[in-house]
Formats: sequence, C-alpha cells, structure tokens
Amino acid sequence: MRAEVAVREWAELGEGPTWDPVTGRLIWVDILASRIHTYEPGSGRRTVMATEQHVGAAKPRAGGGLVVNLRDGVGLYGPDGSFSWLLREPVPGRRGNDAAVAPDGALWAGTMRYDEAPSGGSLTRVTGDGTSTRLPGDIAVSNGIGWSPDGRLMYYVDSPTRRIDVFDFDGQLAYGRREFATIEEGFPDGLTVDAAGGVWVALWDGHAIRRYGPDGALDLVVELPVRRPTACAFGGPGLSDLYVTTARVGQDRPHPLAGSLLVLPGIGRGIPGTAFAG
Repeated sequence: MRAEVAVREWAELGEGPTWDPVTGRLIWVDILASRIHTYEPGSGRRTVMATEQHVGAAKPRAGGGLVVNLRDGVGLYGPDGSFSWLLREPVPGRRGNDAAVAPDGALWAGTMRYDEAPSGGSLTRVTGDGTSTRLPGDIAVSNGIGWSPDGRLMYYVDSPTRRIDVFDFDGQLAYGRREFATIEEGFPDGLTVDAAGGVWVALWDGHAIRRYGPDGALDLVVELPVRRPTACAFGGPGLSDLYVTTARVGQDRPHPLAGSLLVLPGIGRGIPGTAFAG
C-alpha cells in the first residue's frame, strides 16, 4: 500500500483530519499557520479559513459550523462564520492541541505547552453548554483520542510516554487508564479507530502509520515518505479511505510531500463520527 497525495500543501503542522458526512468533505488544520482547511474528494474543491489563534482541531457542529480548539480555549464558528467563545481558559505558554468528539457529542479537548514541558498539558471534556470536566493526572502533550465501535473504550495518546493508553468509558467519563500499546520507533500522535476495533496511529518521527488490533497486537505498518505524519482519519465513500496529515516543522530538509494531506485508498472501514452537540 502506497500513500497518494490528496492535497499538495506546505502546512507547517498539519493535524486533526475529520470527515464531515453532511458536507462530504474532510476538515483538517495547520496549527501553527492558524488555518482550517477543507477538501471535497468528489470535486477536488478546497477552502482555507484563517483563525485569530493557533488552532489545534476543528470539528463539525450538529447545527452547522465548527467547534475549534484554540490557543486560549474552545470556540464556536456558526454556519455564517460568526465566532464566540464556549470555554475561554488562557494559560501563558499553552495552546490547544488535538481534540475529538465522543459518542455523546461532548468534545474532549487536549492542550500542551509550547515547550512541551512535563505536566503542562491537559485533557478536558467540554459539553455543548460549556461545562468542563478535566481528566485527572499528569499530561505533557495531549494527542490522539478515539472510541471503540461499541463506545465502551476510549483510546488516548500523551506523546512523550510513547504509549497508546486505553480507558473504560461509561458514555460520559473515562476511568481505569492502562497501557494498550507501546511505540518503540517515533512518537505516537493522532489516532483513529476502525469498524473492527483496530486502532490506527500516526508516528511522528516514525515515517509510518500503524494499526493495532483490539487486543493491542501490531498487525499492520504502512511506511510513508514523510518523516512526520501527525494524524489519520477515515473518510470518503463508505469511510474506506484513510487520510493522513503531515508536518514540515522542525526539519531542515523536509520531504517534498511534508505538509501535504495524504490518503491510503480503500485500506479499511471507519466508524461514522459524531458532531459536537453545541
């Protein structure tokens, strides 16, 4: 399996691919350039929208528009492009990073310090009315989040640990954190879960995407030409294509495709996502 180029781009830090079934488009961000990108595979149409702060993630809202994980908190864009804060919690030296919408429609929003200091990050559940509940425990670089097909497990990455962890999930809260898989080469970044319960993870500095079975055993490695793939998500017809965001940041001589949106056509089958209930 070889990756193809979906969108040739020079993103500094491409991240957070998310399929929006209502519009038939993929949403992804360039964190450090403060840009939200969209791509429609059927037509090839693209859009780019600037944000006023670094943007770690952008996800569809149930009523239209986007929920965004920004430097200073979680914000909302309306269908008309209007903006409002849902949860504003500015912390000097910290920004929003990866985020995901749980099966109940709540946003799990991660943060990290720009210097990646230990214990400088967080993971917070944010509901549609702005109520927030912070996951306890030390976090440095909050990254990939995903749920099993039955919604009873939540997978999570704090990148410096070089682990994918798993929690029990009761429909709202996560508990019983334990190790699911350990990464020996590169650092785990964004992840997604397929319809069979397999966990796909992008390996920062690892040149690859890996799939782990529901039992945590490694069963597939897809080598990529770029050094820093950042996240992956299923999209397209039947959710069978795996889209991969990539980064150029921190590389003296990045590969020509670094920063582009890549795709692995027909490699699996994803789980339909949930829009943010707010």
